[in-house]
Amino acid sequence: MKLFKKKNYIRINPPEAISVPVAETPSIPDGLWIKCSRCEKTIYTKEINEYKICPNCGYHFRLTARERIALICDENSFEEWDQNMTAKNPMQYPDYDKIIKKAQQKTDLKDAVVTGRCKIGGYDTVLAVMDSHFMMASMGSVVGEKITRAIEKGTENKLPVIIFTASGGARMQEGIISLMQMAKTSSALQRHASAGLLYISAITDPTTGGVSASFASLGDIILSEPGATIGFAGRRVIEGTINEKLPDEFQTAEFQLEHGFLDKIVPRTDMKNTLIQILKLHCQ
Repeated sequence: MKLFKKKNYIRINPPEAISVPVAETPSIPDGLWIKCSRCEKTIYTKEINEYKICPNCGYHFRLTARERIALICDENSFEEWDQNMTAKNPMQYPDYDKIIKKAQQKTDLKDAVVTGRCKIGGYDTVLAVMDSHFMMASMGSVVGEKITRAIEKGTENKLPVIIFTASGGARMQEGIISLMQMAKTSSALQRHASAGLLYISAITDPTTGGVSASFASLGDIILSEPGATIGFAGRRVIEGTINEKLPDEFQTAEFQLEHGFLDKIVPRTDMKNTLIQILKLHCQ
């Protein structure tokens, strides 16, 4: 029985835990650092200033429409048109109204393009700027209507038109109505051209699908920012169709310039001065 007898041990109560003050970890406010999508280096946001260009590799971060307008237009010269035009749900697409509302709250825009009249270097100009932050600037009825109206006002007032494009293509939630905008905008540009007026297409990243196949490619002069993705169908779709591997630089602005699609690649810091020089030559 002694084998099962509990042995006596001396019990020592542990001392009370001593709380050692830990130095507070300094918190880093949100938005101070950003990672470059191309070189993957972390950048202090103040290094990229209002132009939003990576100081290491020159990558052009995507701008909002408001940021682009502030860089391009003469100060306090922009007069916005059709500001409150909003999309309907013509195809009764499930939850489309909620998707639109969420995009509006995120961007403080009614839809994916801002249009109006401004001065650039003192020259009166009609300007349209697409915003990729709104549903990747997909082209639906509102985008097509606002751009068409802007072009028509340019024709009526004998003004040059500049459109900064950025788009993932036609807006699938609006079906065939979104595809109709390709013909509508192109027809408006034809009437503008027949009046002997200047149209400049300034392509930014990304410009694909129905936008690239319509008004983005119809400029009298076609400019682009460096490294912008420009094309119609996606790389994987094309490779699967032709069963071939495409070049790494395929659908970049540099590739398109080499193959005659663009007139010039212009860094964002030089874009306003380039537009002023073009307007000066054509609007005397």
